[in-house]
Amino acid sequence: MKLHVGQTMCSAVDGTAVIVVRCPDQDVTLTCGGREMSPQATAPTTRVPALTGAPGDGALIGKRYATGDGALEVLCVRPGEYPVAADGITLATKAPRPLPASD
Repeated sequence: MKLHVGQTMCSAVDGTAVIVVRCPDQDVTLTCGGREMSPQATAPTTRVPALTGAPGDGALIGKRYATGDGALEVLCVRPGEYPVAADGITLATKAPRPLPASD
Protein backbone atom coordinates (compact mmCIF):
# COMPACT_ATOMS: atom_id res chain seq x y z
CA MET A 1 0.00 0.00 0.00
CA LYS A 2 1.20 3.50 -0.79
CA LEU A 3 1.45 5.40 2.50
CA HIS A 4 1.49 9.16 2.91
CA VAL A 5 2.54 11.42 5.79
CA GLY A 6 -0.27 12.12 8.26
CA GLN A 7 -2.22 8.97 7.38
CA THR A 8 -3.70 7.04 10.35
CA MET A 9 -3.44 3.25 10.11
CA CYS A 10 -5.50 0.91 12.33
CA SER A 11 -4.93 -2.71 13.30
CA ALA A 12 -7.42 -5.52 12.60
CA VAL A 13 -5.95 -7.57 15.47
CA ASP A 14 -6.07 -5.18 18.43
CA GLY A 15 -6.58 -1.50 19.20
CA THR A 16 -3.27 -0.31 17.76
CA ALA A 17 -3.38 2.88 15.68
CA VAL A 18 -0.38 4.73 14.26
CA ILE A 19 0.15 7.95 12.31
CA VAL A 20 2.69 7.89 9.49
CA VAL A 21 5.42 10.49 10.20
CA ARG A 22 7.86 9.59 7.40
CA CYS A 23 7.43 7.15 4.52
CA PRO A 24 9.29 5.96 1.43
CA ASP A 25 8.07 6.54 -2.12
CA GLN A 26 7.50 2.83 -2.80
CA ASP A 27 4.69 0.61 -1.51
CA VAL A 28 5.01 -0.67 2.08
CA THR A 29 2.98 -3.38 3.78
CA LEU A 30 2.35 -2.18 7.35
CA THR A 31 1.17 -5.00 9.63
CA CYS A 32 0.23 -5.58 13.25
CA GLY A 33 0.15 -9.13 14.58
CA GLY A 34 0.79 -10.39 11.06
CA ARG A 35 -2.36 -8.79 9.63
CA GLU A 36 -2.25 -5.79 7.30
CA MET A 37 -3.24 -2.48 8.86
CA SER A 38 -5.93 -0.41 7.15
CA PRO A 39 -6.51 3.34 6.80
CA GLN A 40 -8.67 4.87 9.52
CA ALA A 41 -11.60 5.48 7.16
CA THR A 42 -11.82 1.72 6.54
CA ALA A 43 -10.84 0.52 10.03
CA PRO A 44 -12.29 -2.91 10.85
CA THR A 45 -15.16 -3.09 13.33
CA THR A 46 -14.40 -6.66 14.42
CA ARG A 47 -11.10 -8.13 15.58
CA VAL A 48 -9.41 -11.07 13.85
CA PRO A 49 -6.84 -13.46 15.37
CA ALA A 50 -3.17 -12.53 15.12
CA LEU A 51 -0.90 -14.54 12.84
CA THR A 52 2.48 -13.57 14.30
CA GLY A 53 3.95 -11.94 17.39
CA ALA A 54 3.27 -12.46 21.04
CA PRO A 55 0.79 -10.44 23.06
CA GLY A 56 2.59 -7.96 25.29
CA ASP A 57 5.18 -6.88 22.71
CA GLY A 58 2.90 -4.19 21.29
CA ALA A 59 3.30 -0.52 20.48
CA LEU A 60 3.23 2.01 23.33
CA ILE A 61 1.30 5.27 23.08
CA GLY A 62 3.43 8.31 22.27
CA LYS A 63 6.42 6.27 21.08
CA ARG A 64 7.89 6.53 17.60
CA TYR A 65 8.77 3.38 15.69
CA ALA A 66 11.04 3.24 12.64
CA THR A 67 12.73 0.90 10.19
CA GLY A 68 16.48 0.37 10.51
CA ASP A 69 17.24 2.77 7.65
CA GLY A 70 14.77 5.41 8.91
CA ALA A 71 12.77 5.45 5.67
CA LEU A 72 9.52 4.67 7.51
CA GLU A 73 8.57 6.22 10.84
CA VAL A 74 5.23 6.00 12.67
CA LEU A 75 3.86 7.48 15.90
CA CYS A 76 1.66 5.29 18.08
CA VAL A 77 -1.58 7.12 18.99
CA ARG A 78 -3.46 4.11 20.37
CA PRO A 79 -1.58 1.23 22.06
CA GLY A 80 -2.09 -2.46 21.42
CA GLU A 81 -0.84 -5.91 22.32
CA TYR A 82 0.97 -6.88 19.10
CA PRO A 83 4.07 -5.40 17.41
CA VAL A 84 3.93 -3.26 14.26
CA ALA A 85 6.01 -4.38 11.26
CA ALA A 86 6.83 -3.06 7.80
CA ASP A 87 7.29 -5.63 5.01
CA GLY A 88 7.68 -8.38 7.64
CA ILE A 89 10.35 -6.61 9.72
CA THR A 90 9.32 -5.47 13.21
CA LEU A 91 9.73 -1.72 13.71
CA ALA A 92 12.12 -0.67 16.47
CA THR A 93 11.46 2.03 19.06
CA LYS A 94 13.13 5.25 17.99
CA ALA A 95 15.36 6.82 20.64
CA PRO A 96 14.58 10.43 21.59
CA ARG A 97 17.02 13.11 20.48
CA PRO A 98 18.90 14.75 23.34
CA LEU A 99 18.18 18.43 23.88
CA PRO A 100 21.07 20.92 23.93
CA ALA A 101 22.31 22.11 27.30
CA SER A 102 20.69 25.31 28.54
CA ASP A 103 23.63 26.63 30.55
